[in-house]
Amino acid sequence: MKTANEKEKTKQEKGKQQEKNKQEKAKAPYLNRELSWLDFNARVLEEAFKKENPIFERLRFLAITASNLDEFFMVRVAGVMEQVRSKITTPDLSGLTPQQLLNSLREKIAQFMERQYSCFNRSILPVLRNKGFTFVSPEELTDEQRSFLQRYFTKVLFPVLTPLAVDRSRPFPMLSNKSLNIAVRLEESSGEPCFAVVQVPGILPRFLEIPMEDSEKRGLFLLEDVITLMLPELFELHKIKASCPFRITRDSDLEIDEEAEDLMVEVQKSIKKRKRGRPVRLELEQHSDKEIREFLIEMLKINEKDIYELTGPLDLTFLSKVAGIPGNAALSFKPIVPVSPPADFWGHTDIFEAIREQDRMVHHPYESFDCVTEFVRRAAEDENVLAIKQTLYRVSGNSPIVAALIKAAEAGKQVTVLVELKARFDEENNINWAKKLEAAGCHVIYGLAGLKTHCKILLVVRQDEDGIRRYLHMGTGNYNDSTARIYTDIGMFTCREPFGADASSLFNVLTGYSMPPEYNRFVVAPQGMRTFFEQRIRRETENAKLGLPSGITAKVNALVDPKIIGLLYEASQAGVPIQLIVRGICCLIPGLPGISETITVRSIVGQLLEHSRIFLFQNGGEPHIFMGSADWMQRNLDRRVELVFPVEDERLKQRAFSILDLMLSDNVNARIMQPDTSYQHIDRRGKASVNCHREFSRLANEAVRALEEQDLTKPLRPVYTIEEAQKK
Repeated sequence: MKTANEKEKTKQEKGKQQEKNKQEKAKAPYLNRELSWLDFNARVLEEAFKKENPIFERLRFLAITASNLDEFFMVRVAGVMEQVRSKITTPDLSGLTPQQLLNSLREKIAQFMERQYSCFNRSILPVLRNKGFTFVSPEELTDEQRSFLQRYFTKVLFPVLTPLAVDRSRPFPMLSNKSLNIAVRLEESSGEPCFAVVQVPGILPRFLEIPMEDSEKRGLFLLEDVITLMLPELFELHKIKASCPFRITRDSDLEIDEEAEDLMVEVQKSIKKRKRGRPVRLELEQHSDKEIREFLIEMLKINEKDIYELTGPLDLTFLSKVAGIPGNAALSFKPIVPVSPPADFWGHTDIFEAIREQDRMVHHPYESFDCVTEFVRRAAEDENVLAIKQTLYRVSGNSPIVAALIKAAEAGKQVTVLVELKARFDEENNINWAKKLEAAGCHVIYGLAGLKTHCKILLVVRQDEDGIRRYLHMGTGNYNDSTARIYTDIGMFTCREPFGADASSLFNVLTGYSMPPEYNRFVVAPQGMRTFFEQRIRRETENAKLGLPSGITAKVNALVDPKIIGLLYEASQAGVPIQLIVRGICCLIPGLPGISETITVRSIVGQLLEHSRIFLFQNGGEPHIFMGSADWMQRNLDRRVELVFPVEDERLKQRAFSILDLMLSDNVNARIMQPDTSYQHIDRRGKASVNCHREFSRLANEAVRALEEQDLTKPLRPVYTIEEAQKK
């Protein structure tokens, strides 16, 4: 028991903390990151509503919002719930306690999901029908369609299904995270109610194409509706009183003991736990059976406030498969086809010679990612290459880069790969690759204790004619040939010695017990990146006060870090022009009088997913530009291994400046954040539309076309001497 004095002291301390939080809030306005993320997902949903977008693309955008929301529940909402259970009452920088935040999230998510289904039912389905695609309901089935479904059920579906009764001797089953299920209320011969669960097999397609009377029309029928129709055949001894599809989302944020002897085994254990995490959301169809609803609440021990009753099919992520029905290119965006080879490598058959000649830059997906995979492949095959070192955070399921690394190891080269096992939701894929790399003889490191390795770097050590030379690729995105088709990222190739020395030092830190060095060019987290960015922002503030040219342009995926935000506010108050391109979460609030008047924030959401990170500082009239893997978040600056590197080649600097300029000119995909934290499209009245995604693609194609024409117009030159012929 606390004494009266102790209680008074606690009360005073609490009061001081609250006052401090109020002062901090007044000094540096801060938007809660979870609420900001929901705003981002709402911007994606807007794309699903847009009538000017092709209908299959609208389906894809709607599916993305559903997938995004799943992950948000599994990690962020689950984390807030855990804080509430732990009785944490300290407000965050936005002034919200965990309970207040949870209340706000529940309200905002309910409104968002209502808009998702309004989009599906009222905006998308009519257009789909107009284009010849109909979701057929069970009530609309013809005799021919019923016969078709009966045959499918008997031959394909029935052997896969496993009805699970729930009674005193058979407990409620452990249902997988995000699995779709059907709850069934049965009546025993005694008249007593009993329940069963049927899992909708995730291994089978979520929808079937069924025959239509009009051959020009295409009918789609949901798998859960097939099962519901055929329930009497699954429960022949019972009378079916009611049924209801439902879906559970579970807490999936892994807790990994990084001090474990075998990190791979520990991660594998944690992945299994993810499937059994505490339920954080229950989705039901609206007007579901009351007794089934009560049964599920009791079995899952879920709060009523975490139940979402929906007016359409559960788990809208399946709509991406609908959008993938072949033969409908006219219903999708005109694809952005990467140019290959990129202009910067045009005419070069020897990639090492090209990099020796000058630094090279590629902009994906407008320019093909093949030049990166080719770099690794050539290194694997080149007898002069001695060693390859690379970090892998997320790779594709059939990665050509990993295949090349395996080939290099089998050829006897020294191959060192840091595979980050803790890359969220890619753990299993990375474990599989790590095992294959090890089996081939690669040295595999699983990351560093307490840190995720998120930097993107590839080092090739080669014996050239004039000695050992280090060739580098550094990028803003993952070494993933699949996502490189839809994520915008930038990569730079160089063999400059200061960069090569830094790369060797960084890999020594990652693979051994080396102390972090003083890097020549690299900016590396967690040792020096925070200090670097803070000093750069302060320098712009001082330059503005001295009347020198100043300005900050930053493109990131998220802006969350409170200290960076505070320094940006200070810079704005000193008159520094600040242009921020933040795709997702932005906790900074722009345009506030006396606080952030010189700051603009825009979010670009469109055909491609913006992923590159670029930082431009005016530096008193001598601009410096940097690229890399880090966002302005605490986790990137303090809890991850990240890499940011300067662009020093003057030609590439100008190209990087132009990339930022074009993105700042976008008035199709861009939305501007307002002082009230809402986002608004740019008013295009009287202006030509600028879609940076299409424009970058056009520029990449024009650059290659110009080089092709140049080759065709180049005069033929006769060879007069044996020496010249040998050179050719």
